[in-house]
Amino acid sequence: MPALSWILLATIGAWFVWVWVVWRARLGRRAGWSLLALGATWCAGAILIALTFSVAGWFLQVLAFIASVIVLVRGFSRRISQQAEITRLRRIAENRADRISVLSHEVRTPLAMIKGAAELLLEGKPGPLTPQQHVFLETISQNCERTITLAEDLLTQARIEAGLFKVNLQATDLKLLTRQLAQGMKPLLAQKSQTIHLDYPQVLQHIQADPRLIQQALTNLLNNAARYTSPGGRIYVSISENDQAVILAVTDDGAGMTTEERQKLFQRFSSGRPLGDGTGLGLVIVKQIVELHGGRILVDTTLGQGTTFLFTLPRLIENDTTLEGQANG
Repeated sequence: MPALSWILLATIGAWFVWVWVVWRARLGRRAGWSLLALGATWCAGAILIALTFSVAGWFLQVLAFIASVIVLVRGFSRRISQQAEITRLRRIAENRADRISVLSHEVRTPLAMIKGAAELLLEGKPGPLTPQQHVFLETISQNCERTITLAEDLLTQARIEAGLFKVNLQATDLKLLTRQLAQGMKPLLAQKSQTIHLDYPQVLQHIQADPRLIQQALTNLLNNAARYTSPGGRIYVSISENDQAVILAVTDDGAGMTTEERQKLFQRFSSGRPLGDGTGLGLVIVKQIVELHGGRILVDTTLGQGTTFLFTLPRLIENDTTLEGQANG
């Protein structure tokens, strides 16, 4: 009876770890070899016990059991170490996001005051300006706006990497959101005599999305298109849909990109365009926001014929309450 108990205990232990290693075997070759070794040892012991009831069979069974325990302990120990490392890295990312948040606030506040003062001077309230003074103040205002945008992009990127972002899904009218953003872009586009053309279906169902995030993604794409569209040119924004997703596309009539420039897209501090003044952060954030919603972003570009950025958003997302992403907010 004691011998049978040992056999049963060893068999159960070996079988349990065998199943566990089968699951782990998908993660690497080492786990696969462990599976084969444990399986071979257990089978050999079982065969010897069944045929001869020899001590060698018991030994193999006990060996399989001990090996199973070792594998389990090592597996749990490795998992605990991984969790500790993940926690440590998350804490570092959160600290980095906090520092960037403080820095972003300290940068944006004085810049906003400078920009406000420049706009008051441009309006001529303190007195008339010479043409040269007007040009200088326009330069001050535009660069203040660009730096404020950079600070906001850095903050958003840091929070995304720290996993501090929550995607709050709600019914979103993508058509209305696009119209509002296009209207808000007109003063900026007027500086280069650019126009924006919208194309969307008359009837478009609402989607489950975070409107604040989608607004940020679309704003980044529109700013990117305005940066590269030629003076007097036109930006096209279209919305279409199929059975699975809604597709939003932003097209400029700029110089397009080569294959090498295309490969640099979605990399931080690399806009992919040789003549651009962007940092590339905007496109990185767009990609992360779209992926947080379960969508994809694609690029269609031809050298000398402009570029189209388009992203898809699923019609329905099963978890319609809150999605937690690895993003900033």
